[in-house]
Amino acid sequence: MVKQYDLKDFFRTPEQSGYQISPDGNWISFLAPFERRKNIFIQSRNGGEAKRITSETARDMAGYFWKGNDQIIYAKDFGGDENFHLFSAAVDGTDVRDLTPFDKVTVNIIDELEEQENLMLISMNNRDKEVFDVFRLNIISGELHLVAKNPGNITSWVTDHNGILRIAVATDGVNSTFLYREDETKEFRPIRTTNFREKLLPMFFMFDNTNVFCASNIGRDKLAITLIDPATCIEKKIIFEHPEVDVHNLHFSKKRKVITHTTYTTYKNERHFFDHDTEKLYHRLYELLPNYEVSLSAHNKEEDVFIVRTYSDRSLGACYVYEKETDTLTKLADISPWLDENDLCEMKPIRFTSRDGLTINGYLTLPKGKDPKNLPVIINPHGGPWHRDAWGYNPEVQFLANRGYAIFQLNFRGSTGYGRAFWEASFKQWGLSMQDDVSDGVQWLIDQGTADAKRIAIYGGSYGGYCTLAGMTYTPELYACGIDYVGVSNLFTFMQTIPPYWKPFLESMYEMVGNPEVDKDLMRAASPVFHVDRIVSPLMVIQGAQDPRVNINESNQIVEALQKRGIDVPYIVKENEGHGFHNEENRFEVYADMEQFLAKHLQ
Repeated sequence: MVKQYDLKDFFRTPEQSGYQISPDGNWISFLAPFERRKNIFIQSRNGGEAKRITSETARDMAGYFWKGNDQIIYAKDFGGDENFHLFSAAVDGTDVRDLTPFDKVTVNIIDELEEQENLMLISMNNRDKEVFDVFRLNIISGELHLVAKNPGNITSWVTDHNGILRIAVATDGVNSTFLYREDETKEFRPIRTTNFREKLLPMFFMFDNTNVFCASNIGRDKLAITLIDPATCIEKKIIFEHPEVDVHNLHFSKKRKVITHTTYTTYKNERHFFDHDTEKLYHRLYELLPNYEVSLSAHNKEEDVFIVRTYSDRSLGACYVYEKETDTLTKLADISPWLDENDLCEMKPIRFTSRDGLTINGYLTLPKGKDPKNLPVIINPHGGPWHRDAWGYNPEVQFLANRGYAIFQLNFRGSTGYGRAFWEASFKQWGLSMQDDVSDGVQWLIDQGTADAKRIAIYGGSYGGYCTLAGMTYTPELYACGIDYVGVSNLFTFMQTIPPYWKPFLESMYEMVGNPEVDKDLMRAASPVFHVDRIVSPLMVIQGAQDPRVNINESNQIVEALQKRGIDVPYIVKENEGHGFHNEENRFEVYADMEQFLAKHLQ
């Protein structure tokens, strides 16, 4: 008999998570609920009582880090509007301040300036909502010093290891230009311009601040880690590439001044090591923590005390402190001890061939205790759409599998990580070949005997919400019901209401999605709101009122169009949420409603 867990067990806020360590290694910090919201607590690494240092009650913070041994910096937005402000808090719980108290402004961190105790480098759109200028922020006085005024087209910045702003990337919407300067007394000068389809993504400088490590697909299909001369953009060498997937990260030791490893994703995250000490460390952790994936989420400045996190497809795992000198591993907390991973379900990689010959990868999670034939299935397309699903723990997937459903996630064309050609195959294909990939996946499940063709639902968020509406509209015969979570319904209004700071990318969006003037017929045909007469199965719609990416009007339009046809649409709107529900009580409510909706229509 399979144990059925309470819905709240999958979606409750962990009692302890987000562990970090102070630079001197003496203090451990973590996130824990206070009045249902994640707040920061700290305690001595030697143990003792933890002390709460923040008191956020409206919304969970988006993330935090130590700034020196005496201050913690965290970010939060307001009701889901994604206008993230930076806050500071002293480790004794005093002096909590909004460091960027500007209306409708969002902040990005460019460089934490680890060696400069009270300073950080940030970018902020307080002068013009569409562009981000760079400031040096004093976290004690709150003083902001302008370092670089954005001429209007720069979308990213890179510092050297001394915290000097040396590289910028500009765009005209379609072409990207790599800009470089030797120091802050010089003007940025353009070095190389590439089309947005080609990637030259600067990561960080070599430790002598000369050449730059980049992720690049110039002259190749897959992103590789390369080393370039920033003054010429000439590629000096390929550091690492993989024949099947993009390589997307490079890590280094600040103390030892060596690159340590790179990461890439096949069906799961993998590492390639450049440094013997790092490889030895990971191998030791895998010996101590068998049967789990392991990641290092934080370390002290001396790089001899580490925060270790484990996870799998069936567990959020646990957090530990590992002390290298004594080879000591100490558990800090299980993240979700109320769930027994032996009761949960394996996430298995699959692949099939699309109708036009592309290899589509994905994941199938089958419910425990059931014959894996003729099952009710939930098709769960990811958001983005230029994103991907990967192997690991997913609370939605485990909840639905625990209720007896099979869950099918697929990386349709356009999903990232599979190279440039696979990504470009999605251009102007919303509702067309991208949707065909999903439909082909449904048919593959039916042909395998896994799916009961009469009990298939489609559910997704963001682009996955669009995919849900498109599936219900263009292939209504496939689905018994659908759930649209913050999904696009009208490509015209979607393009008109994107956040102002997305405007620099608008021309490339026209190439990838469609131009409302040139591709009017294409976009109308691909907008589900104009074809609601084809929807014949029950639909639920979920929306955050403050969503800056997919405006609430997207959901309003589809609901109103169906209501005009006399169709009742369950519609959940939360005024204090944005692009997805983050507040615990809202998560509980929406998944309870989803559970009832699916049970009613997939019997």
